[in-house]
Amino acid sequence: MSLLRVIVTLAGTLALMPPPATSAPAPRTNPLLVAWSGPYGGLPPFDRIRVADFAPALEAGMAAQRREIAAITANRAPPTFDNTVLALERSGRLLRQVQMAYGVWTGSLGSPAVQALERRIEPRLAAFRDELVQNPRLFQRVDAVYRSAEMQRLNAEQQRLVWSHHTEMVKQGAMLDAPAKARVRRINQRLATLYTAFSQNLLADEDSQGLVIKEPADLAGLSPADVEAAAQEARRRGLAGRWVIANTRSAMEPFLARSPRRALREQAWHLWTYRGDNGNAHDNNRIVGEILALRGERSKLMGFANFAQWNLSDTMARQPQAALDLMLQVWRPAVTQVRYQLARMQKLADDEARGAGDVGFTIQPWDFRYYAEKLRQAEYDFDAEELTPYLQLDKVREAMFWAAGRLYGLRFEPLRGVPVFHRDVTVYRVLGREGELVGLWYFDPYAREGKKSGAWMDSYRAQNRLFGADVRPIVSNNANFKRAAPGEPVLITWDDAVTMFHEFGHALHGLCSDVRYPSLAGPASLLDFGEFPSQVNEYWLSTPPVLAMLVNRAGQPLPPALLQKLERSRNFDKPFWELEFLASALLDMKLHLQPGDAPIDPRSFEKATLDELGMPPAVVARHRIPQFAHVFASEGYAAGYYGYLWAEVLSRDAFDAFTETGDAFDAATAERYRKTVLSVGNSVDPAEAFRDFRGRDPQVEALLRANGFAPDAQAAKR
Repeated sequence: MSLLRVIVTLAGTLALMPPPATSAPAPRTNPLLVAWSGPYGGLPPFDRIRVADFAPALEAGMAAQRREIAAITANRAPPTFDNTVLALERSGRLLRQVQMAYGVWTGSLGSPAVQALERRIEPRLAAFRDELVQNPRLFQRVDAVYRSAEMQRLNAEQQRLVWSHHTEMVKQGAMLDAPAKARVRRINQRLATLYTAFSQNLLADEDSQGLVIKEPADLAGLSPADVEAAAQEARRRGLAGRWVIANTRSAMEPFLARSPRRALREQAWHLWTYRGDNGNAHDNNRIVGEILALRGERSKLMGFANFAQWNLSDTMARQPQAALDLMLQVWRPAVTQVRYQLARMQKLADDEARGAGDVGFTIQPWDFRYYAEKLRQAEYDFDAEELTPYLQLDKVREAMFWAAGRLYGLRFEPLRGVPVFHRDVTVYRVLGREGELVGLWYFDPYAREGKKSGAWMDSYRAQNRLFGADVRPIVSNNANFKRAAPGEPVLITWDDAVTMFHEFGHALHGLCSDVRYPSLAGPASLLDFGEFPSQVNEYWLSTPPVLAMLVNRAGQPLPPALLQKLERSRNFDKPFWELEFLASALLDMKLHLQPGDAPIDPRSFEKATLDELGMPPAVVARHRIPQFAHVFASEGYAAGYYGYLWAEVLSRDAFDAFTETGDAFDAATAERYRKTVLSVGNSVDPAEAFRDFRGRDPQVEALLRANGFAPDAQAAKR
């Protein structure tokens, strides 16, 4: 047979054969539902996660914990620490793993698909939380352990764990009757929807709005870095050839402090200050009113007169009046000093107008930062912009690492090839004095569309020894800094540098944790203690060794004359900062002291309250009510924003323990602080933890003295 015929015959045979069966592709494994793999005890699989993975993974996580709780309640043995409280602590491991990644996506990658997921899933998660804390059989067992003779035989950390679970269940309604529980469940599901809407409305205003600048002359006063950031933002929005001041704090506040164009300052101020309050589809006023009414109703069901009393019941303050008393003790000297500053600023503005032959004006909120900088220059010969070349983001980060090394023996080494959720993220391995692994630190520094504003710390994995092995923590810091031009260093403001040290203090709280149970690991703590480690970390930024590490592009350190100006003007803007913060904190507390029976209009309540407090018209609250995400995007700081001030009392007093030795980096004091505060998380009562460190209760005088509010300091200024 010829070769040609063989080929033809073979071809005909093949043509008559059925096509080979194709094997179906293997189903994709949901990366959220498998144990983390890789080095360092496993790494979050950020690079493999898709938005579509979250809903099934969250449902699977809830189902898994539901089975674990059912096993606890079905146990016929008498309740003990091991078979009830320890088993409860061990439950929900899968769900926590999924929720961690879900929180990263909702906070840092808030695409329309993620926002749609939030709207669907948040009420489901709220219902599941209530299902657990209101489970009568589970609470009966936890309560039995709480009241048992065994409780007295447990060690201190075990007792704290029992107390923590029992207190949370009681606070969330475990002891209510069936109709009240049902109503609380409905309230919490509705609140979850409202919190999501509030947050997404705020993000929409921040992402979609911005001050568009068309003429180069209108960039007067801005630094080259700010001009480049505005050009980048314009290009991102498809406005090449123009400039856009993004509607973020890190962009708006420098513009308000630097631009001599008063009309543009007013426009910028309105964009920033009226986020969530524009009467449009993203207006948050109605949402706030409904949140307050529901919180008030739920608090009454729990047996409290108002939300503030309910939420402070397990804090250091205990009662709203204690928090109010502290806030007013600082408010009074702050408002006095701000009025004094305003009078001097007004004189500057009047002199400037006369010199230009213009009609004068009364300083308004959009003028305050601009003339405050002019006053600083006039009285201290110090322009805050002089610091900027020395505040390179990378150098500030290195100084932050150095301080942590000097204090706690930590060493930070960059890692390559670690899965991340965005190309902006960098990862560091954290080692201890003996080279042992302490944990991992992730850093996501830049603003972008879909990322929530502000700065925060996340815990991806809490330190614990729950299952025997010592699980090392994974933490992150997240910010919204402006990008620099390619090849240029990212320059930040002094306030930004303070914020970096602050958020890094939260990260150190997580990295230095040394507890057995993950729900007690740092930075978990009571509402008004949790900001203590972050605030005390701020103070090392101003120490000479750290300042010496802040160099410009040429490697030159801050000049001695500039350091002297910085020190002399150290408290210049403290009154303003405290006043705008306290305005928000007092609004928060006074809103939540209302019983919730009568409707509250946020705009009129804000105005009436601040007028009654004597707020100068030229100053606005740091967070106005319709944009107060700390309080209305969740319950994290609701009736608890005062906690920053409460923690400042602790942190100022604690830092005095270092400076009293003559060395802000005193090794013995640092080790005592690490052991008694950073390492214990919530395994020790916070008041006891502070006494273990300081040897006594905190004293407010340290805060008043440091901020220039002590009576002798005020007299000297007058």
